[in-house]
Amino acid sequence: MLTFEEKISFLIENLNEKSDNYADTFKTDIFFFIGEFSTKNPFLKFLHPLEKQRDIRNFINFLTGKIVMNEDQADISDIIADFIVH
Repeated sequence: MLTFEEKISFLIENLNEKSDNYADTFKTDIFFFIGEFSTKNPFLKFLHPLEKQRDIRNFINFLTGKIVMNEDQADISDIIADFIVH
């Protein structure tokens, strides 16, 4: 199981990975929405139940997919907030 600091580091690494995938273009939006990548940032609470790097990667893929599906119906930051802010 990853420490919270390791989860944050992997999240940053994953958000900085880009491919030719349209959904990956929204990783920058997620990065800026979160803002500060420290253990004190309440926007990072979503990482607590995620145990492995694969879980974090899957969550980011899920979130970018939701953004793609709903970007014409809602503001991107609202979509991100729906899944990150509890």
